[in-house]
Amino acid sequence: MHKLMSYLLLIFSVSLFAPTLVSADEAMEKPAETINVNTADAETLTELNGIGDSKASAIVEWREDNGPFESPEDLLAVNGIGEATLEDIESRISFN
Repeated sequence: MHKLMSYLLLIFSVSLFAPTLVSADEAMEKPAETINVNTADAETLTELNGIGDSKASAIVEWREDNGPFESPEDLLAVNGIGEATLEDIESRISFN
């Protein structure tokens, strides 16, 4: 009986720390790299959250017609890019 209680205590203790171990693994993952919206092709732009094929193509087309983007807010001129999308991608984009 004493051995059974020891095993149960061990299992309980391990289960308490298991979520911590998963979080530590997630924290050690490589941070997402930024994507340069002035040089990336449409396929690369789809790696951004909320940017599918049509939005990626619209970004490339706008860039070809109007020149390079200078700030995140410039992307709001692209058809299909709104405040919410910009907020989702802002930390993952660069301009140089």
